[in-house]
Amino acid sequence: MAITGRSALLMLLGALPVALAPGWGTLLGWALLVVIAVGTDIGLAGRLDALVVTREPIPSVRLGEPTASAVMVTNTGRRAVRGVVRDAWQPSAGAVQSRHHLVVPAGERRRVVTGLRPLRRGDRLATGLAVRSVGPLGLAARQRMIAVPGRLRVLPPFTSRKHLPSKLARLRELDGRTALRVRGQGTEFDSLRDYVVGDDVRAIDWRATARRQQVVVRTWRPERDRRVLIVLDTSRTSAARIGDEPRLDAAMDAALLLAALAARAGDRVDLLAVDRRVRARVEGASRTELLPAMVDAMAPLDADLVEADWTTIVAAVRSRLSQRALVVLLTSLDAAAIEEGLLPVLGQLTSHHLVLLASVSDPALAAMAAGREDVYQVYAAASATRTLMERDGLTAELRRLGVEVVTGEPEHLPPRLADRYLALKAAGRL
Repeated sequence: MAITGRSALLMLLGALPVALAPGWGTLLGWALLVVIAVGTDIGLAGRLDALVVTREPIPSVRLGEPTASAVMVTNTGRRAVRGVVRDAWQPSAGAVQSRHHLVVPAGERRRVVTGLRPLRRGDRLATGLAVRSVGPLGLAARQRMIAVPGRLRVLPPFTSRKHLPSKLARLRELDGRTALRVRGQGTEFDSLRDYVVGDDVRAIDWRATARRQQVVVRTWRPERDRRVLIVLDTSRTSAARIGDEPRLDAAMDAALLLAALAARAGDRVDLLAVDRRVRARVEGASRTELLPAMVDAMAPLDADLVEADWTTIVAAVRSRLSQRALVVLLTSLDAAAIEEGLLPVLGQLTSHHLVLLASVSDPALAAMAAGREDVYQVYAAASATRTLMERDGLTAELRRLGVEVVTGEPEHLPPRLADRYLALKAAGRL
């Protein structure tokens, strides 16, 4: 039950008869009159147990894009239900004007639509529909929460897709759709040419050499259908916020651009999201199914506040790869985490696969390192400079071990990672 403002106003009007005829009898009589009026109004209000509420399915939406949730309210009772309903969504669902005036005559139904503009990625949930049925006098109302669960899956925004056309144009060049021709190490035979100093003697074609009476070598085209495994680190280092979003979200954006590009190149792309256990996986998806499967798998992921178990991660990678592949590690260049976790087991990957480590850098570090206005900024600058030096040293160590390293701010990392992938393709290293 709920009391409206009219009931309070009616009680205040009792001051007039009390002023004209002071006494407890007048006061109690007026209060009794108000109680009777309120009780009668509640009794005449439409019954809430006669309402049948169903929620329409809500399609997935990218973060930042608007959508709507609709519920159908059917009145199976004999009295009309007049009042207010509120679609109870999580605050992060971004419900716009969730309260609606509702009039449902007996035997009819009405559709209630609530606009949503989600503020966070993942599954946004609705707990139910709060319904208030007001009596004909407007003094009181029946009130009830009707369970009608709902779920809205908010997908990663994939803002880096604006770079895809230019990367695909470069890919077409590498594929020979323009005048550019690429040769490198591979398994697809391309042509024969004369031997020059520095050529691998294993590439000599002895039959062609005997026919031409001069040394001839085979040339090979870089393979176009290689395996690409993207490993998304969801450990504590991915929870750090860079600007307005977690590092994990920026890494997802880079993974999506790389996957879209590699799939167009004919490569087989798989995804693992892992920290101490595998949190999500996409394996064996076709080119048309890859991106929808990846965004759906990434949507509910949040960084877990645990250390990454790189032994488990490397074991999971090796169990899925039977031939040489490009392994892309989307993680943080955190010195402690990399030196204690990844470096001891890195050789198990680099001995069989080409490893590319991509990391989101924080622009605030460079700004902090340049601060000199007061003593606090000087100490902050010293700390930031040390962090940057440690990161540079770690990058040099990884490259010495044969790991390709790509870093960049959230908006720059996706195109840089795509460019490095294309450079590896052009060099015939994939």
